[in-house]
Amino acid sequence: MRLDRFLSESTELTRSLAKKALHRGEVEVDGEVIKNAAFKLDDKQDVRWMGAPLALVGVRYLMLNKPTGYECTTRPGRYPSVVELLDVTKRERLHIAGRLDVDTTGLVLITEDGQWSHRLTSPKRRCDKHYLVTLAQPLMDGAEDLLAAGLMLEREDKPTLPAHLERLSAPDEGELVQARLVIQEGRYHQIKRMFAALGNEVVALHRERIGDIVLDSALAPGEWRELTEAEIASI
Repeated sequence: MRLDRFLSESTELTRSLAKKALHRGEVEVDGEVIKNAAFKLDDKQDVRWMGAPLALVGVRYLMLNKPTGYECTTRPGRYPSVVELLDVTKRERLHIAGRLDVDTTGLVLITEDGQWSHRLTSPKRRCDKHYLVTLAQPLMDGAEDLLAAGLMLEREDKPTLPAHLERLSAPDEGELVQARLVIQEGRYHQIKRMFAALGNEVVALHRERIGDIVLDSALAPGEWRELTEAEIASI
C-alpha cells in the first residue's frame, strides 16, 4: 500500500493533507523519515505520524445505547446523528443497521460491513426485534391474538407479520402500562401504528434486543462498545 493512502485510511487526514504531512517530514517508517507519498509499505512496518503509531482501521461492529433526541442517520438533519456519540476515527464509513425513531431509545447496531447489516435487516431473515413499550392506556382484551394474526395498517397493502405481545405486571390506577413486543419487520413507525390500530398510544419505546444481541445493561444512554465475536457471528 502507498504511504499516503495508508495515512489517509489510518487517520483523519485526506490524501492531499497526508502528502503535505509527508513533505513536512512528520512521518516515520521504521524510525526513518519518509517524504515520498508513493513509498510502498508492507504489513510489518512501523508507521508513526508525529511520533504516534498508526494502524489501519478494520471493520467495526458497535453496539450503542441510543438516547432520545438523536437521529439514526449519518447525514446532518434536524437532530444530531447517533454517529456523533462515537469516539472513533473514520466515522463517515459507518452506517446504522436497523434504525430507530428520534424519540425511541435502546439498542442500535453500527458497522461498515454491508453484508452483515443486510443479513440483519433483510425481511427474508425475519430477525426478532424485542421492544419494551410504554402505553397510555390498558391493553384491550384479545390484543395478543390480533397482533399474532397480523394487523392491516393504514396506507399498507398487506398485514404486518405475526408479532408476540407479553403483558407485564398490571399497573395501579392512573399508572402507565408496559408490555414487551417482538416483531420481525421495520416498517415506518410500525409499533406506534400497530398500537394506534388497537386504540392505544405509545408513550415510550425502548429496543432491548435484536436476534441474539442484547443491549448491554452496563451501557448508559449514549454509551457504546464493540460487539463480541459471538455477537457478530450470531447474525
